[in-house]
Amino acid sequence: MSTGRVRTKKKSSSLDQSPDNLPLRSSGRQVKKKAAEVAEEEEDASEKKYRKCEKAGCTATCPVCFASAAERCAKNGYTSRWYHLSCGEHFCNECFDHYYRSHKDGYEKYTAWKRIWTSNGKSEPSPKAFMADQQLPYWVQCTKPECGKWRQLTKEIQLTSQIAKTYRCGMKLNNSTKIEGSDQCSMPEDLRVAEVSDHWWYSMLILPPLLKDSVAAPLLSAYYPDCVGMSPSCTSTNRLLGESNAVKLEHIKSTPNIAGMNRYFQPFYQPNECGKALCVRPDVMELDELYEFPEYSRDPTMYLALRNLILSLWYTNCKEALTSHKCTHRIIVRGLVRIRCVQEMERILYFMARKGLINTGILSVSPDQHLLPKEYHNKSVIIVGAGPAGLAAARQLHNFGIKLGIKMHKLGERCDLIQEGGRITDPTIDKRMDFHFNAILDVVSEWRKDKTQHQDVTLGEKIQEIYKAFIQESGIQFSDLEEKVLQFHLSNLEYACGSDLHQVSARSWDHNEFFAQFAGDHTLLTPGYSTIIDKLAEGVDIRLKLPVHSIDYSGEEVQVTTADGTVWTAQKVLVTVPLALLQKNAIQFNPPLPERKMKAINSLGAGVIEKVALQFPYRFWDSKIQGADFFGHVPPSSSKRGLFSVFYDMDPQGKYSVLMSVVTGDAVTTIKNLDDKQVLQLCMTVLRELFKEQEVPDPVKYFVTRWNKDPWIQMAYSFVKTGGSGEAYDVIAEDIQGTIFFAGEATNRHFPQTVTGAYLSGVREASKIAAF
Repeated sequence: MSTGRVRTKKKSSSLDQSPDNLPLRSSGRQVKKKAAEVAEEEEDASEKKYRKCEKAGCTATCPVCFASAAERCAKNGYTSRWYHLSCGEHFCNECFDHYYRSHKDGYEKYTAWKRIWTSNGKSEPSPKAFMADQQLPYWVQCTKPECGKWRQLTKEIQLTSQIAKTYRCGMKLNNSTKIEGSDQCSMPEDLRVAEVSDHWWYSMLILPPLLKDSVAAPLLSAYYPDCVGMSPSCTSTNRLLGESNAVKLEHIKSTPNIAGMNRYFQPFYQPNECGKALCVRPDVMELDELYEFPEYSRDPTMYLALRNLILSLWYTNCKEALTSHKCTHRIIVRGLVRIRCVQEMERILYFMARKGLINTGILSVSPDQHLLPKEYHNKSVIIVGAGPAGLAAARQLHNFGIKLGIKMHKLGERCDLIQEGGRITDPTIDKRMDFHFNAILDVVSEWRKDKTQHQDVTLGEKIQEIYKAFIQESGIQFSDLEEKVLQFHLSNLEYACGSDLHQVSARSWDHNEFFAQFAGDHTLLTPGYSTIIDKLAEGVDIRLKLPVHSIDYSGEEVQVTTADGTVWTAQKVLVTVPLALLQKNAIQFNPPLPERKMKAINSLGAGVIEKVALQFPYRFWDSKIQGADFFGHVPPSSSKRGLFSVFYDMDPQGKYSVLMSVVTGDAVTTIKNLDDKQVLQLCMTVLRELFKEQEVPDPVKYFVTRWNKDPWIQMAYSFVKTGGSGEAYDVIAEDIQGTIFFAGEATNRHFPQTVTGAYLSGVREASKIAAF
């Protein structure tokens, strides 16, 4: 008798038992018939010993159940249906029933998970999602440099960042000791690991990975976790359950407080929040991300999970370079997909570094450490100009590997307006005139809505027109003091524009306000901007006193000729000189710059302001302004508008007793041909009028800027001239043939007229150069 017959008889015996374990009465003929039927079934089953996965394209010919939850789990045997999660991960129909059927032991666990998932998440709480989130085993990589093999943990082990950071092959995770005996690293790696790297593997994944305990969770509590790449089943992603709508709304509006992170220094937009500069939407891929990673266009969950994790890690400690080594152990997700996440994380990290979202600013990167892989290093770049834009690009490219802690004081809001004669203006007058001033600008905004560039007029002309119409229609007559206070506010507008208002476009004077701007306090860098500039310049090859006369990009390499006749060659050139020098053709380009670019260059104005800094033997102003960080000067007439309008206390700690003031608008012309001593006398006359009730000492030191006359600057910052538009900034920023690049505040449409805008334009161009 064959072994098959023996098993058949045993099986039939067990089948012919009643519920109370008594034998059933049947004739011998019936027993023989039943035994024959069972034998047939057994033979059919042996033919179907291994059932293939029904998922089209799945490479698993003999699936194995990872769950082992049901008593009758198929393990690596036959089941009526295999449920596919990935090409190396399946669970059997018996384990499916174990959790899904209400009469089974695992049903309560599944329903408890389902309640949490539906409370926090938005996606369907399906059995497959449950298995992926709760039952798949974790995978971890050996941290031995010479090993690096991936190992599957047993089902009961919960992966943590600490385990991922320290794991070695064979380590007993219960007591963090290593198994004695043979070298566990010599054991072969699971064959499924190699498949994960193949391009088709991710397309066969049924569900995208949702990270557990992501460091991004506190920053994204206002979002559905599964919409931003996180698991809804974790306590860290609890979406404020049980709280009233008012409490939830208040939580969403408030800025998350994360250890080590400035509350204004946030990487993500919050729902229904006004735009903030340098923020990303955590639930959406941006256009350049889609262009770089098209494989995530259909389902961006995995990309968003990793990008949000990387951004959060960078923002919690932006003083140190963020490397892949610092990120990998933070990726906590079940299944083989963790291997894919670790592999993809490096790609995403490099992209974000190149883009300037991370690993930017004043970072100390050792000579043998580069923030981008070697394939980016085979470029040579010449940067013309060493201001904030040029140094930002140089620092970024240097950190990429391409050849080439600051104290802040929060400024208060109070600004007393002092009249000549020494009287402090009633704050209610200031508020009233500030209201009228802003009302005039609101009318300008309404007027320009349907106006084309050809219908543009000067901002000064439009303000005068609106002001006169208001006086005529309302019958209101402002007092002499109110008129002077209005002139003070107009001088502040000229400071913002960097020009007399009769040159500025009424249609586009504040074009950048349509873009998200920076949030947070106004602050003063008490040691001065030079601390940042000097730090950016560290380790960068800078050649001073070598003005560039021409740039020839007609050949395979770019030739840059300096004033001494030296010719420098490189593959790329970044031009960061001020707008005024481009307008005056200080650098000859061959071929000439495109007509479209030259038109954009000339459609902007090269604004000019000047500053005066004075150091006194003591702080004579303290008793009058009572701790304010600045005070205003009410001009005695419109002709004196802009002449030392505001005085800033540059040393709030009181160590050096320094005041700084600005000269704006037409007043710049007034001091243009005066020497420094004459400018000082003008400034001291104003100060002595403002503090007439006391003695104002002579300064022990002073300094007057001459940006207008500096041959390599000739301006302060740009503005849109009448008939121009903000689009000019984008046109100036366009590269030429992937060879000549441009940076500087006049190439930053979002943040023109600022050091920040110049710096960010340098980071932007460094990203473009690295990508070409």
